[in-house]
Amino acid sequence: METDRIVTIVIDPKKCTGCGSCIPVCPKETISLENGKARVTGNESLNCGHCAAACPEEAITVGMVDPLLAQFKTFSAPESWLSHGEFDTGALVNLMQSRRSCRNFKDKTVEPDILEDLVRIGITAPSGSNCQRWSFTILPDRNSVLALADRTSRFFDKVNRMAEKWWLRNLLKLVNKPTLADYYATRYQTVKEGFARWEEEGKDLLFHGATSVIVAGSRNDASCPAEDALLATQNILLGAHAMGLGTCLIGYVIEAMKRDRNINRSIGMPDDETPYAVIALGHPDETYERVAGRKAAILRYA
Repeated sequence: METDRIVTIVIDPKKCTGCGSCIPVCPKETISLENGKARVTGNESLNCGHCAAACPEEAITVGMVDPLLAQFKTFSAPESWLSHGEFDTGALVNLMQSRRSCRNFKDKTVEPDILEDLVRIGITAPSGSNCQRWSFTILPDRNSVLALADRTSRFFDKVNRMAEKWWLRNLLKLVNKPTLADYYATRYQTVKEGFARWEEEGKDLLFHGATSVIVAGSRNDASCPAEDALLATQNILLGAHAMGLGTCLIGYVIEAMKRDRNINRSIGMPDDETPYAVIALGHPDETYERVAGRKAAILRYA
């Protein structure tokens, strides 16, 4: 059995009234009623904490759930559950629409406690089979961000030098590997000009002056590693906006990290993890008068 499936549920028989609230919410049917009391009868658990959350007498604890991860350092959040339909939908949508990719940041460092709280916000997201095997690597200051930018720049410099070789592009296309040719046609010039401005003018077109970064990743043995990391990422983006911060997802860095593990290792990410989002963070130096629109989406009924 996987270690995160081991049963860590403990039920206090003195507190349990036998109401049965814990039983229908348990996805693995780990708990049963016996002699008017809830008892652990299964040999496997998702350790999701649903049973403890449903118990009106606080008779259940789940050992694998860390209660400290629900405690925030820079703000307080109620522990009471919001029932379905209780939150204002308009307010939620306004937050979602107001979050924009920020490409203008102030030269002001984000406090470490805020960065850690953002990770705690991130892990409130769902995960496949509740495995929660995500990882979050924090680059807390501008120097660490610049170091990652430098490694990314060196990676794309190598790619550009390869793409400049017409014979290599054509040879790869002949063997049904058109990636380098496609890159040359769509990205080469933009990357070349961007990193030239970086070297000549100090213009940061990669991280846009952000003072912090969070790399959201996941262990490769997760059931849905990419989905887990990206769902947590969306939580972080919304949480950051609510906390007064700007964010921007940096796709070029993710591409470099997925193709060069040495970049991952340089920030402490082991080979059994994969990065899925690089979130630039900082105090925004831009404002808007209204929310922006969106392009038309593909919508169908099946």
